[in-house]
Amino acid sequence: MPGSDAAETAAIVLGELPDLPYLPELPDRGVGADLIGRTCGLLVDLAVEVVPSGYRVASRPGRHYRRAVDLLRWDLDALENAQQRAGMRPRLIKTQVAGPWTLCANVETARGHRILTDHGAVREFTESLIEGLAAHVVELRERTGAGVVVQFDEPSLPEVLAGSLSTASGYDTVSAVRAPEARDLLGKVVQGMEQATGNPVVLHCCAPRPPVALLHSTRAGGISLDATALDSAPAALLDEIGEAWDSGTELLLGLVPGIAPERWPSLHEAAGPALRLVDRLGFNRSILAERAVATPVCGLAGATGEWTRRALALTRELGKAFTEPPENW
Repeated sequence: MPGSDAAETAAIVLGELPDLPYLPELPDRGVGADLIGRTCGLLVDLAVEVVPSGYRVASRPGRHYRRAVDLLRWDLDALENAQQRAGMRPRLIKTQVAGPWTLCANVETARGHRILTDHGAVREFTESLIEGLAAHVVELRERTGAGVVVQFDEPSLPEVLAGSLSTASGYDTVSAVRAPEARDLLGKVVQGMEQATGNPVVLHCCAPRPPVALLHSTRAGGISLDATALDSAPAALLDEIGEAWDSGTELLLGLVPGIAPERWPSLHEAAGPALRLVDRLGFNRSILAERAVATPVCGLAGATGEWTRRALALTRELGKAFTEPPENW
């Protein structure tokens, strides 16, 4: 979400998306508020610091780590207070963190190499993430009285699989992670969070060509992707999406632009990528009501305040249209 006012943002989210609100992220606040720093603040017995190249493992918790912890605590306070003022108790609340591969691709060891290059460190970070996130789920549930849905954001996963991430020197690339290894690690965090929450887990990758088959193989309950990029998707990717959807996996379809377009889309225009996807896959459009959730394409951190409200309202309207299609659909 844009801006730095946690209280105002929480009130907007609860007001616009009462059926499935989320704990907002406000990366405009800087260090510790971005996806990687925020996730590092959840780690147990591991700490990070900020160096010119990014986040790096630290020998002990310092001001950067404490800032991430404090920012998350303030966000929880803001959400709890906004909920109390609104007098509402949603059934579910979503929280989102970096997935293990994105986390390990964007944090460095003490020697300056990506965690990704050290199998032992990858395992240690993953276990720490599961433990810290489970504690976060408990606190979020106690503060709100709602069930919790966890979403793992994996924007770096395609690069991890392709072996296209640079090494510390910049003259080479980190070796690609094999798909079975990537699947097993993701499956571990999915299983851990399903046990912690009692709810399905969502895996999110908004790359133009997300590894849907791999994400589906983890048995995650939901896969979140950018539906606006699928009009030109190759047949192989469409087959992967169709198989996942047909098996009962929920698809979170990114349909609403993250920043305001020159002309605001109508409801039918925003729904277009979802309708075309269903038609290309040969499903009945009723599947949108049964196993689809409309979302913004990939966050709203770059949006204006005006577009943020409109985007969330449009997201809600799309969800209603999925279940009660207008006559012109």
